[in-house]
Amino acid sequence: MAPLPPGVRFIVSFSRDQWYRAFIFILTFLLYASFHLSRKPISIVKGELHRYCATLHEGQVQFNSWNQKASGAPHRQPADNETDCSWAPFDQDNYQQLLGALDYSFLCAYAIGMYLSGIIGERLPIRHYLTFGMLASGAFTALFGLGYFYNIHSLGFYVVTQIVNGLVQTTGWPSVVTCLSNWFGKGRRGLIMGVWNSHTSVGNILGSLIAGYWVSTCWGLSFIVPGAIVAAMGIVCFLFLIEHPKDIACFSSLAVPKGCENGTHRFRLQKQIFTDDKNKPLDPELQCLLPSDGKHPVHQSHVMVLPADGGGSMAAISFTGALRIPGVIEFSLCLLFAKLVSYTFLFWLPLYITNVDHLDARQAGELSTLFDVGGIFGGILAGVISDRLEKRASTCGLMLLLAAPTLYTFSTISRMGLEATVAMLLLSGALVSGPYALITTAVSADLGTHKSLKGNSHALATVTAIIDGTGSVGAALGPLLAGLLSPSGWNNVFYMLMFADACALLFLIRLIHKELSCPGSAAGDQVLFKEH
Repeated sequence: MAPLPPGVRFIVSFSRDQWYRAFIFILTFLLYASFHLSRKPISIVKGELHRYCATLHEGQVQFNSWNQKASGAPHRQPADNETDCSWAPFDQDNYQQLLGALDYSFLCAYAIGMYLSGIIGERLPIRHYLTFGMLASGAFTALFGLGYFYNIHSLGFYVVTQIVNGLVQTTGWPSVVTCLSNWFGKGRRGLIMGVWNSHTSVGNILGSLIAGYWVSTCWGLSFIVPGAIVAAMGIVCFLFLIEHPKDIACFSSLAVPKGCENGTHRFRLQKQIFTDDKNKPLDPELQCLLPSDGKHPVHQSHVMVLPADGGGSMAAISFTGALRIPGVIEFSLCLLFAKLVSYTFLFWLPLYITNVDHLDARQAGELSTLFDVGGIFGGILAGVISDRLEKRASTCGLMLLLAAPTLYTFSTISRMGLEATVAMLLLSGALVSGPYALITTAVSADLGTHKSLKGNSHALATVTAIIDGTGSVGAALGPLLAGLLSPSGWNNVFYMLMFADACALLFLIRLIHKELSCPGSAAGDQVLFKEH
Protein backbone atom coordinates (compact mmCIF):
# COMPACT_ATOMS: atom_id res chain seq x y z
CA MET A 1 0.00 0.00 0.00
CA ALA A 2 1.38 3.39 -1.02
CA PRO A 3 2.03 5.87 1.80
CA LEU A 4 -0.38 8.79 2.21
CA PRO A 5 0.73 12.13 0.76
CA PRO A 6 2.15 14.54 3.37
CA GLY A 7 -0.75 16.94 2.97
CA VAL A 8 -3.32 14.22 3.62
CA ARG A 9 -1.35 12.94 6.62
CA PHE A 10 -1.42 16.48 8.03
CA ILE A 11 -5.19 16.73 7.56
CA VAL A 12 -6.01 13.39 9.18
CA SER A 13 -3.66 14.06 12.09
CA PHE A 14 -6.32 16.38 13.53
CA SER A 15 -9.53 15.10 15.03
CA ARG A 16 -12.99 16.15 13.92
CA ASP A 17 -13.38 18.22 17.08
CA GLN A 18 -10.12 20.06 16.46
CA TRP A 19 -11.15 20.98 12.92
CA TYR A 20 -14.46 22.34 14.16
CA ARG A 21 -12.69 24.41 16.83
CA ALA A 22 -10.33 25.85 14.22
CA PHE A 23 -13.29 26.68 12.00
CA ILE A 24 -15.13 28.54 14.79
CA PHE A 25 -11.93 30.36 15.74
CA ILE A 26 -11.47 31.66 12.18
CA LEU A 27 -15.16 32.42 11.62
CA THR A 28 -15.64 34.46 14.81
CA PHE A 29 -12.35 36.23 14.07
CA LEU A 30 -13.64 37.36 10.67
CA LEU A 31 -17.07 38.27 12.00
CA TYR A 32 -15.80 40.69 14.61
CA ALA A 33 -13.05 42.03 12.37
CA SER A 34 -15.82 43.18 10.04
CA PHE A 35 -17.44 45.12 12.91
CA HIS A 36 -14.22 47.05 13.50
CA LEU A 37 -13.74 47.46 9.78
CA SER A 38 -17.02 49.44 9.73
CA ARG A 39 -16.03 51.65 12.71
CA LYS A 40 -12.76 52.91 11.26
CA PRO A 41 -13.95 55.00 8.26
CA ILE A 42 -15.15 57.94 10.39
CA SER A 43 -11.60 58.56 11.65
CA ILE A 44 -10.22 58.44 8.11
CA VAL A 45 -12.88 60.74 6.65
CA LYS A 46 -12.48 63.43 9.33
CA GLY A 47 -9.57 64.97 7.48
CA GLU A 48 -11.75 65.21 4.37
CA LEU A 49 -14.83 66.61 6.08
CA HIS A 50 -12.84 69.67 7.12
CA ARG A 51 -9.94 70.90 4.99
CA TYR A 52 -8.81 73.91 2.99
CA CYS A 53 -7.80 73.95 -0.65
CA ALA A 54 -5.67 76.51 -2.40
CA THR A 55 -6.52 77.23 -6.02
CA LEU A 56 -3.38 77.04 -8.16
CA HIS A 57 -4.38 76.86 -11.77
CA GLU A 58 -7.58 76.63 -13.72
CA GLY A 59 -9.68 73.98 -12.07
CA GLN A 60 -6.72 72.58 -10.07
CA VAL A 61 -6.88 72.33 -6.31
CA GLN A 62 -4.11 71.52 -3.86
CA PHE A 63 -4.47 70.38 -0.24
CA ASN A 64 -3.39 73.07 2.19
CA SER A 65 -2.64 71.80 5.67
CA TRP A 66 -4.10 73.62 8.61
CA ASN A 67 -1.65 72.42 11.23
CA GLN A 68 -1.47 75.82 12.86
CA LYS A 69 -5.09 75.43 13.94
CA ALA A 70 -4.66 72.06 15.59
CA SER A 71 -1.53 73.17 17.39
CA GLY A 72 -3.36 76.06 19.00
CA ALA A 73 -2.29 78.83 16.60
CA PRO A 74 -4.86 81.52 15.73
CA HIS A 75 -7.36 80.53 13.09
CA ARG A 76 -6.60 81.90 9.62
CA GLN A 77 -9.53 82.66 7.37
CA PRO A 78 -9.05 81.51 3.78
CA ALA A 79 -7.81 84.24 1.49
CA ASP A 80 -9.78 85.36 -1.55
CA ASN A 81 -7.80 83.04 -3.81
CA GLU A 82 -8.58 80.00 -1.62
CA THR A 83 -11.49 77.62 -1.79
CA ASP A 84 -13.08 76.02 1.26
CA CYS A 85 -13.27 72.27 0.52
CA SER A 86 -14.98 71.30 3.77
CA TRP A 87 -18.27 69.40 3.91
CA ALA A 88 -20.99 71.34 5.68
CA PRO A 89 -21.82 71.37 8.56
CA PHE A 90 -18.20 70.52 9.41
CA ASP A 91 -16.90 73.69 7.75
CA GLN A 92 -17.32 75.74 10.94
CA ASP A 93 -14.58 76.93 13.26
CA ASN A 94 -15.78 74.45 15.91
CA TYR A 95 -15.42 71.52 13.51
CA GLN A 96 -13.42 69.52 16.06
CA GLN A 97 -16.28 69.65 18.54
CA LEU A 98 -18.74 68.63 15.80
CA LEU A 99 -16.57 65.69 14.77
CA GLY A 100 -16.19 64.77 18.43
CA ALA A 101 -19.99 64.81 18.72
CA LEU A 102 -20.18 62.13 16.02
CA ASP A 103 -17.78 59.93 17.97
CA TYR A 104 -19.58 60.58 21.22
CA SER A 105 -22.98 59.76 19.69
CA PHE A 106 -21.79 56.39 18.45
CA LEU A 107 -19.81 55.43 21.54
CA CYS A 108 -22.33 56.65 24.10
CA ALA A 109 -25.07 54.63 22.38
CA TYR A 110 -22.68 51.68 22.24
CA ALA A 111 -21.94 51.92 25.97
CA ILE A 112 -25.61 52.12 26.97
CA GLY A 113 -26.65 49.40 24.55
CA MET A 114 -23.91 47.05 25.71
CA TYR A 115 -25.46 46.68 29.18
CA LEU A 116 -28.71 45.59 27.58
CA SER A 117 -27.13 43.53 24.85
CA GLY A 118 -25.63 40.90 27.13
CA ILE A 119 -28.92 40.41 28.98
CA ILE A 120 -30.86 40.09 25.70
CA GLY A 121 -28.20 38.04 23.95
CA GLU A 122 -28.05 35.26 26.52
CA ARG A 123 -31.81 34.73 26.13
CA LEU A 124 -31.73 34.46 22.32
CA PRO A 125 -29.93 32.14 19.90
CA ILE A 126 -26.46 33.63 19.33
CA ARG A 127 -26.52 32.96 15.60
CA HIS A 128 -29.80 34.80 15.02
CA TYR A 129 -28.91 37.67 17.35
CA LEU A 130 -25.50 38.20 15.76
CA THR A 131 -26.87 37.96 12.22
CA PHE A 132 -29.45 40.66 12.93
CA GLY A 133 -26.81 42.93 14.41
CA MET A 134 -24.46 42.57 11.46
CA LEU A 135 -27.15 43.23 8.86
CA ALA A 136 -28.34 46.30 10.76
CA SER A 137 -24.75 47.54 11.27
CA GLY A 138 -24.07 47.24 7.56
CA ALA A 139 -27.22 49.17 6.72
CA PHE A 140 -26.51 52.12 9.02
CA THR A 141 -22.81 52.28 8.15
CA ALA A 142 -23.79 52.56 4.48
CA LEU A 143 -26.50 55.10 5.34
CA PHE A 144 -23.84 57.50 6.67
CA GLY A 145 -22.06 57.30 3.32
CA LEU A 146 -25.28 57.97 1.41
CA GLY A 147 -25.17 61.47 2.88
CA TYR A 148 -22.41 62.18 0.35
CA PHE A 149 -24.42 61.06 -2.67
CA TYR A 150 -27.64 62.76 -1.59
CA ASN A 151 -25.78 65.94 -0.58
CA ILE A 152 -27.03 65.87 3.02
CA HIS A 153 -25.60 68.60 5.26
CA SER A 154 -27.70 68.11 8.39
CA LEU A 155 -25.72 67.38 11.55
CA GLY A 156 -28.80 65.67 12.99
CA PHE A 157 -28.80 63.10 10.17
CA TYR A 158 -25.22 62.03 10.85
CA VAL A 159 -25.67 62.03 14.63
CA VAL A 160 -28.83 59.88 14.53
CA THR A 161 -27.16 57.47 12.11
CA GLN A 162 -24.22 57.10 14.49
CA ILE A 163 -26.51 56.55 17.49
CA VAL A 164 -28.49 53.75 15.87
CA ASN A 165 -25.31 52.19 14.48
CA GLY A 166 -23.78 52.22 17.96
CA LEU A 167 -26.81 50.44 19.41
CA VAL A 168 -26.94 47.63 16.85
CA GLN A 169 -23.18 47.04 16.98
CA THR A 170 -23.49 46.00 20.63
CA THR A 171 -24.81 42.64 19.42
CA GLY A 172 -21.34 41.64 18.31
CA TRP A 173 -18.98 41.41 21.26
CA PRO A 174 -21.01 39.40 23.82
CA SER A 175 -22.03 36.98 21.05
CA VAL A 176 -18.58 36.18 19.67
CA VAL A 177 -16.89 35.96 23.09
CA THR A 178 -19.60 33.62 24.38
CA CYS A 179 -19.37 31.43 21.28
CA LEU A 180 -15.58 31.22 21.40
CA SER A 181 -15.58 30.46 25.12
CA ASN A 182 -18.02 27.61 24.52
CA TRP A 183 -15.41 25.98 22.29
CA PHE A 184 -12.17 26.68 24.18
CA GLY A 185 -11.22 25.96 27.78
CA LYS A 186 -9.03 27.88 30.20
CA GLY A 187 -5.77 26.01 29.66
CA ARG A 188 -4.25 28.45 27.16
CA ARG A 189 -7.06 30.96 27.08
CA GLY A 190 -4.76 33.98 27.28
CA LEU A 191 -2.72 32.89 24.24
CA ILE A 192 -5.71 31.71 22.22
CA MET A 193 -7.74 34.84 22.87
CA GLY A 194 -4.69 37.05 22.50
CA VAL A 195 -4.22 35.77 18.97
CA TRP A 196 -7.97 35.83 18.33
CA ASN A 197 -8.33 39.39 19.63
CA SER A 198 -6.03 40.63 16.86
CA HIS A 199 -9.27 40.80 14.85
CA THR A 200 -9.63 44.28 16.36
CA SER A 201 -6.40 45.49 14.80
CA VAL A 202 -6.92 43.55 11.57
CA GLY A 203 -10.37 45.11 11.19
CA ASN A 204 -8.97 48.59 11.90
CA ILE A 205 -6.21 48.10 9.34
CA LEU A 206 -8.58 46.86 6.63
CA GLY A 207 -11.06 49.63 7.45
CA SER A 208 -8.31 52.24 7.17
CA LEU A 209 -7.11 50.93 3.82
CA ILE A 210 -10.60 50.56 2.34
CA ALA A 211 -11.80 53.96 3.57
CA GLY A 212 -8.52 55.59 2.56
CA TYR A 213 -8.83 54.32 -1.01
CA TRP A 214 -11.91 56.48 -1.67
CA VAL A 215 -11.57 59.23 0.95
CA SER A 216 -10.08 61.86 -1.37
CA THR A 217 -12.29 61.12 -4.37
CA CYS A 218 -15.66 59.89 -3.07
CA TRP A 219 -15.79 59.61 0.73
CA GLY A 220 -19.30 58.17 0.65
CA LEU A 221 -17.87 54.89 -0.63
CA SER A 222 -15.57 54.84 2.41
CA PHE A 223 -18.70 53.94 4.39
CA ILE A 224 -20.81 52.08 1.85
CA VAL A 225 -18.18 49.45 1.00
CA PRO A 226 -17.43 48.55 4.67
CA GLY A 227 -21.18 48.48 5.33
CA ALA A 228 -21.68 45.98 2.52
CA ILE A 229 -18.87 43.82 3.89
CA VAL A 230 -20.43 43.70 7.38
CA ALA A 231 -23.83 42.78 5.94
CA ALA A 232 -22.28 40.04 3.80
CA MET A 233 -20.52 38.60 6.85
CA GLY A 234 -23.87 38.62 8.64
CA ILE A 235 -25.20 36.25 5.99
CA VAL A 236 -22.12 34.05 6.45
CA CYS A 237 -22.80 34.04 10.19
CA PHE A 238 -26.37 32.86 9.66
CA LEU A 239 -25.25 30.05 7.35
CA PHE A 240 -22.23 28.70 9.24
CA LEU A 241 -21.96 29.75 12.91
CA ILE A 242 -22.14 26.84 15.39
CA GLU A 243 -22.92 28.18 18.85
CA HIS A 244 -21.85 25.23 21.01
CA PRO A 245 -19.96 21.93 20.54
CA LYS A 246 -22.99 19.99 21.74
CA ASP A 247 -24.94 21.22 18.71
CA ILE A 248 -22.93 18.85 16.49
CA ALA A 249 -22.05 16.24 19.13
CA CYS A 250 -18.52 17.56 19.65
CA PHE A 251 -16.67 17.55 22.94
CA SER A 252 -16.12 20.92 24.55
CA SER A 253 -12.73 21.54 26.13
CA LEU A 254 -14.57 23.34 28.93
CA ALA A 255 -14.87 20.26 31.13
CA VAL A 256 -14.93 20.25 34.91
CA PRO A 257 -14.07 17.35 37.19
CA LYS A 258 -17.57 16.87 38.55
CA GLY A 259 -19.23 16.72 35.15
CA CYS A 260 -19.52 19.10 32.25
CA GLU A 261 -22.69 21.10 32.83
CA ASN A 262 -24.30 23.02 30.01
CA GLY A 263 -27.58 24.05 31.61
CA THR A 264 -29.98 21.34 30.44
CA HIS A 265 -27.73 18.30 30.65
CA ARG A 266 -24.64 17.18 32.51
CA PHE A 267 -21.90 15.20 30.76
CA ARG A 268 -19.99 12.86 33.06
CA LEU A 269 -17.16 10.54 32.17
CA GLN A 270 -17.89 6.93 33.13
CA LYS A 271 -14.41 5.67 32.49
CA GLN A 272 -11.40 7.15 34.26
CA ILE A 273 -8.41 7.58 31.95
CA PHE A 274 -4.81 7.43 33.12
CA THR A 275 -1.59 8.70 31.65
CA ASP A 276 0.93 6.23 33.06
CA ASP A 277 1.39 3.08 35.08
CA LYS A 278 1.05 4.97 38.33
CA ASN A 279 -2.65 5.55 37.63
CA LYS A 280 -2.31 9.32 37.73
CA PRO A 281 -5.50 10.89 36.34
CA LEU A 282 -5.35 13.25 33.40
CA ASP A 283 -6.32 16.85 33.53
CA PRO A 284 -10.14 16.93 33.18
CA GLU A 285 -9.93 19.15 30.10
CA LEU A 286 -7.94 16.45 28.30
CA GLN A 287 -10.07 13.44 29.26
CA CYS A 288 -12.49 14.18 26.45
CA LEU A 289 -9.69 14.66 23.92
CA LEU A 290 -6.86 12.20 24.55
CA PRO A 291 -6.93 8.44 23.96
CA SER A 292 -7.29 5.88 26.73
CA ASP A 293 -4.75 3.56 25.11
CA GLY A 294 -2.45 6.25 23.76
CA LYS A 295 -3.54 5.66 20.16
CA HIS A 296 -7.29 5.92 19.66
CA PRO A 297 -9.58 8.80 20.55
CA VAL A 298 -12.13 8.36 23.29
CA HIS A 299 -15.56 7.46 21.89
CA GLN A 300 -18.83 9.05 22.82
CA SER A 301 -19.74 5.78 24.46
CA HIS A 302 -17.56 6.91 27.36
CA VAL A 303 -19.96 9.80 28.01
CA MET A 304 -23.29 9.47 29.75
CA VAL A 305 -25.91 12.21 29.37
CA LEU A 306 -27.89 12.82 32.53
CA PRO A 307 -30.71 15.27 33.17
CA ALA A 308 -29.61 18.33 35.08
CA ASP A 309 -30.77 18.80 38.63
CA GLY A 310 -34.29 20.00 38.57
CA GLY A 311 -34.79 18.92 34.98
CA GLY A 312 -34.64 22.45 33.60
CA SER A 313 -32.01 24.85 32.35
CA MET A 314 -30.30 27.13 34.80
CA ALA A 315 -31.66 30.64 34.97
CA ALA A 316 -29.72 33.46 33.36
CA ILE A 317 -27.73 35.46 35.89
CA SER A 318 -29.03 38.87 36.91
CA PHE A 319 -27.16 42.13 36.39
CA THR A 320 -26.48 42.57 40.11
CA GLY A 321 -25.52 38.90 40.41
CA ALA A 322 -22.86 39.38 37.74
CA LEU A 323 -21.51 42.43 39.57
CA ARG A 324 -20.98 40.31 42.69
CA ILE A 325 -18.52 38.03 40.89
CA PRO A 326 -15.09 38.85 42.41
CA GLY A 327 -13.04 41.02 40.06
CA VAL A 328 -15.83 42.18 37.73
CA ILE A 329 -16.07 45.71 39.15
CA GLU A 330 -12.29 46.27 39.30
CA PHE A 331 -11.62 45.09 35.76
CA SER A 332 -14.67 46.99 34.45
CA LEU A 333 -13.38 50.28 35.87
CA CYS A 334 -9.86 49.55 34.67
CA LEU A 335 -11.19 48.92 31.17
CA LEU A 336 -13.11 52.20 31.27
CA PHE A 337 -9.83 54.13 31.30
CA ALA A 338 -7.86 51.69 29.13
CA LYS A 339 -10.51 51.82 26.42
CA LEU A 340 -10.63 55.61 26.70
CA VAL A 341 -7.01 55.69 25.57
CA SER A 342 -7.44 53.06 22.86
CA TYR A 343 -10.50 54.65 21.26
CA THR A 344 -9.02 58.12 21.35
CA PHE A 345 -6.26 56.76 19.13
CA LEU A 346 -8.81 54.88 17.02
CA PHE A 347 -10.87 57.99 16.21
CA TRP A 348 -8.29 60.80 16.30
CA LEU A 349 -4.92 59.34 15.32
CA PRO A 350 -5.24 59.97 11.54
CA LEU A 351 -6.13 63.62 12.16
CA TYR A 352 -3.19 63.98 14.56
CA ILE A 353 -0.81 62.52 11.96
CA THR A 354 -2.25 64.89 9.34
CA ASN A 355 -1.47 67.86 11.58
CA VAL A 356 1.98 66.77 12.75
CA ASP A 357 3.48 65.09 9.68
CA HIS A 358 1.78 67.24 7.02
CA LEU A 359 0.13 64.30 5.25
CA ASP A 360 -3.20 64.17 3.44
CA ALA A 361 -6.14 62.11 4.71
CA ARG A 362 -5.26 58.97 2.73
CA GLN A 363 -1.58 58.92 3.73
CA ALA A 364 -2.45 59.59 7.38
CA GLY A 365 -4.97 56.76 7.36
CA GLU A 366 -2.42 54.31 5.96
CA LEU A 367 0.25 55.37 8.45
CA SER A 368 -2.18 55.05 11.38
CA THR A 369 -2.46 51.30 10.68
CA LEU A 370 0.96 50.87 12.31
CA PHE A 371 -0.68 51.54 15.68
CA ASP A 372 -2.94 48.55 15.04
CA VAL A 373 0.00 46.42 13.90
CA GLY A 374 1.62 47.13 17.26
CA GLY A 375 -1.70 46.26 18.90
CA ILE A 376 -1.63 42.76 17.37
CA PHE A 377 1.71 42.00 18.99
CA GLY A 378 0.66 43.65 22.26
CA GLY A 379 -2.47 41.53 22.59
CA ILE A 380 -0.62 38.29 21.89
CA LEU A 381 2.22 39.22 24.24
CA ALA A 382 -0.22 40.04 27.04
CA GLY A 383 -1.95 36.68 26.57
CA VAL A 384 1.28 34.68 26.59
CA ILE A 385 2.66 36.42 29.69
CA SER A 386 -0.60 36.11 31.63
CA ASP A 387 -0.86 32.40 30.78
CA ARG A 388 2.71 31.75 31.85
CA LEU A 389 2.47 33.72 35.10
CA GLU A 390 -1.22 32.96 35.71
CA LYS A 391 -1.55 36.60 36.75
CA ARG A 392 -3.95 38.57 34.55
CA ALA A 393 -4.09 41.73 36.69
CA SER A 394 -0.31 41.97 37.10
CA THR A 395 0.22 41.62 33.35
CA CYS A 396 -2.24 44.43 32.66
CA GLY A 397 -0.69 46.57 35.38
CA LEU A 398 2.83 46.24 34.00
CA MET A 399 1.76 47.27 30.49
CA LEU A 400 -0.26 50.21 31.82
CA LEU A 401 2.75 51.34 33.86
CA LEU A 402 4.93 51.35 30.73
CA ALA A 403 2.26 52.94 28.52
CA ALA A 404 2.12 56.30 30.32
CA PRO A 405 5.76 57.36 29.74
CA THR A 406 5.56 55.92 26.22
CA LEU A 407 2.65 58.23 25.40
CA TYR A 408 4.64 61.22 26.67
CA THR A 409 7.57 60.20 24.51
CA PHE A 410 5.23 59.78 21.55
CA SER A 411 3.90 63.33 21.94
CA THR A 412 7.46 64.67 22.12
CA ILE A 413 9.39 62.92 19.36
CA SER A 414 6.60 62.26 16.84
CA ARG A 415 7.08 65.84 15.66
CA MET A 416 10.71 65.11 14.78
CA GLY A 417 9.94 63.27 11.57
CA LEU A 418 8.19 60.36 9.94
CA GLU A 419 10.68 57.74 11.18
CA ALA A 420 10.12 58.69 14.82
CA THR A 421 6.36 58.57 14.29
CA VAL A 422 6.56 55.05 12.84
CA ALA A 423 8.59 53.69 15.77
CA MET A 424 6.36 55.26 18.41
CA LEU A 425 3.17 54.10 16.69
CA LEU A 426 4.30 50.48 16.92
CA LEU A 427 5.42 50.71 20.54
CA SER A 428 2.40 52.71 21.71
CA GLY A 429 0.04 50.36 19.92
CA ALA A 430 1.49 47.34 21.73
CA LEU A 431 1.35 48.87 25.22
CA VAL A 432 -2.04 50.56 24.84
CA SER A 433 -3.81 47.63 23.19
CA GLY A 434 -2.31 44.85 25.34
CA PRO A 435 -4.31 45.45 28.56
CA TYR A 436 -7.43 46.36 26.59
CA ALA A 437 -7.23 43.12 24.60
CA LEU A 438 -6.54 40.94 27.65
CA ILE A 439 -9.42 42.32 29.73
CA THR A 440 -12.02 42.15 26.98
CA THR A 441 -11.18 38.55 26.07
CA ALA A 442 -9.41 36.21 28.51
CA VAL A 443 -10.33 38.09 31.69
CA SER A 444 -13.99 38.42 30.65
CA ALA A 445 -14.16 34.73 29.78
CA ASP A 446 -12.45 33.78 33.07
CA LEU A 447 -14.90 35.81 35.12
CA GLY A 448 -17.87 34.62 33.08
CA THR A 449 -16.99 31.01 33.96
CA HIS A 450 -15.98 31.79 37.54
CA LYS A 451 -16.12 29.05 40.17
CA SER A 452 -18.77 30.94 42.12
CA LEU A 453 -21.20 30.49 39.21
CA LYS A 454 -21.25 26.70 39.74
CA GLY A 455 -21.43 25.84 36.07
CA ASN A 456 -23.99 28.45 35.02
CA SER A 457 -22.96 29.00 31.40
CA HIS A 458 -25.62 31.69 30.97
CA ALA A 459 -23.50 34.23 32.88
CA LEU A 460 -20.80 34.72 30.26
CA ALA A 461 -22.69 37.07 27.94
CA THR A 462 -23.84 39.27 30.83
CA VAL A 463 -20.37 39.47 32.42
CA THR A 464 -18.78 40.23 29.05
CA ALA A 465 -21.36 42.94 28.36
CA ILE A 466 -20.87 44.56 31.78
CA ILE A 467 -17.08 44.72 31.42
CA ASP A 468 -17.11 45.91 27.81
CA GLY A 469 -20.08 48.21 28.42
CA THR A 470 -18.26 49.97 31.25
CA GLY A 471 -15.19 50.18 29.04
CA SER A 472 -17.33 51.72 26.31
CA VAL A 473 -18.21 54.59 28.64
CA GLY A 474 -14.52 55.46 28.56
CA ALA A 475 -14.47 54.88 24.81
CA ALA A 476 -17.20 57.51 24.49
CA LEU A 477 -15.47 60.01 26.79
CA GLY A 478 -12.01 59.74 25.21
CA PRO A 479 -12.79 61.00 21.69
CA LEU A 480 -15.14 63.64 23.13
CA LEU A 481 -12.42 64.99 25.41
CA ALA A 482 -9.94 64.87 22.54
CA GLY A 483 -12.29 67.02 20.47
CA LEU A 484 -12.57 69.54 23.29
CA LEU A 485 -8.85 69.64 24.15
CA SER A 486 -7.22 69.46 20.72
CA PRO A 487 -7.95 73.11 19.75
CA SER A 488 -5.76 74.19 22.68
CA GLY A 489 -2.93 71.90 21.55
CA TRP A 490 -2.32 68.19 21.11
CA ASN A 491 -0.09 68.07 24.20
CA ASN A 492 -3.18 68.49 26.38
CA VAL A 493 -4.73 65.44 24.70
CA PHE A 494 -1.69 63.34 25.56
CA TYR A 495 -1.70 64.56 29.18
CA MET A 496 -5.31 63.40 29.39
CA LEU A 497 -4.37 59.98 27.99
CA MET A 498 -1.50 59.57 30.47
CA PHE A 499 -3.83 60.45 33.36
CA ALA A 500 -6.31 57.85 32.11
CA ASP A 501 -3.61 55.16 32.05
CA ALA A 502 -2.68 56.01 35.64
CA CYS A 503 -6.33 55.68 36.71
CA ALA A 504 -6.63 52.31 34.98
CA LEU A 505 -3.60 51.07 36.89
CA LEU A 506 -5.00 52.42 40.15
CA PHE A 507 -8.14 50.26 39.92
CA LEU A 508 -6.01 47.12 39.58
CA ILE A 509 -3.81 47.75 42.61
CA ARG A 510 -5.86 45.53 44.97
CA LEU A 511 -5.97 42.63 42.50
CA ILE A 512 -2.26 42.94 41.72
CA HIS A 513 -1.44 42.90 45.43
CA LYS A 514 -3.60 39.82 45.89
CA GLU A 515 -1.92 38.01 43.00
CA LEU A 516 1.60 38.82 44.18
CA SER A 517 0.84 37.90 47.78
CA CYS A 518 -0.52 34.47 46.77
CA PRO A 519 2.18 32.83 44.60
CA GLY A 520 0.82 30.02 42.44
CA SER A 521 -2.74 31.25 42.84
CA ALA A 522 -3.93 33.84 40.33
CA ALA A 523 -5.32 36.17 43.00
CA GLY A 524 -6.19 33.61 45.60
CA ASP A 525 -9.77 33.27 46.76
CA GLN A 526 -10.82 36.67 45.52
CA VAL A 527 -10.15 36.30 41.79
CA LEU A 528 -10.05 32.61 40.95
CA PHE A 529 -8.62 32.60 37.46
CA LYS A 530 -7.19 29.11 37.81
CA GLU A 531 -9.37 26.09 37.08
CA HIS A 532 -9.76 23.92 40.19
